[in-house]
Amino acid sequence: MATDQPHSADYFGEARDYWWNSDFIELMGRRLDLGAAGRVLDVGAGIGHWGRALAPALSASARLVGVDREDTWVAEATRRAERAGLAERFTYQRGDATALPFASETFDVVTCQTVLIHVPDPAHVLGEMLRVCKPGGLVLAVEPNNLANVAVQSSLSAQLPSHALVDTWRFHLVCQRGKQALGLGFNSVGDLVPGMLAALGAQDVRVYIGDRASPLFPPYAGREQAAEVAQFMDFVKREVWAWDHEETLRYFLAGGGAEAEFTTLWDGIGAQERAVADAIRAGTYATAGGCLSYLVSGRKPAGP
Repeated sequence: MATDQPHSADYFGEARDYWWNSDFIELMGRRLDLGAAGRVLDVGAGIGHWGRALAPALSASARLVGVDREDTWVAEATRRAERAGLAERFTYQRGDATALPFASETFDVVTCQTVLIHVPDPAHVLGEMLRVCKPGGLVLAVEPNNLANVAVQSSLSAQLPSHALVDTWRFHLVCQRGKQALGLGFNSVGDLVPGMLAALGAQDVRVYIGDRASPLFPPYAGREQAAEVAQFMDFVKREVWAWDHEETLRYFLAGGGAEAEFTTLWDGIGAQERAVADAIRAGTYATAGGCLSYLVSGRKPAGP
């Protein structure tokens, strides 16, 4: 991501609108009794994707507050809530996930989506989420394992030699470890969230996996695949292989990689991504697009 953009700007495009199946959200709403919530907090709300996805599972009287550290996203989330007819129920304000600007025991549900992957101390943020949650209330964190997502095969990668696939996975592992070492978050933190919640004293900790994939296959029909293709082609044009060149190099070096090796791996991954773009243009590329995204919940103890 370019350093002059607000956080996560590369991933707030139309493709994000298709992260969730509506019937899956309805199912999770029933499992977690989201309809009983009166006050909901969306931490690191961005432009409001996750809150709007949850809206059908909430009661008509529920009120959601979203906080984000970027004024740009607060303003855009507010505009989108208005367009969705949610302005009276969904409000957004500036706030820091590491020091939530609310009194303790304020909300029935406190949730986040792909936020803990960006913070240096995810357990601390989960502790803040528990602090502002009412006794007996729910904390719900939605976080991925992006290393698993790197390993998803396609019609092209299935034909590559094993060492090329291993090099790509190792490259992302080193970068993720480097990002973590720099205090900028761990992109596969989803695996660790249940243990963190349990260690913080949360009760009834549950783990689910989202059921949405991001398939691409000819003729790439429908708005979802069109959005995925548009996002991917934009990344290829700008040479964003998860991050741009400068940011990726910084992570790779911080993760213990060598600059000479970085150039070789970067060029190899770039060649693979451009080959995918060519195959999409030729109408020959296909993948199921599996994603490993956890929904991890826990209840704040109700007290003695």
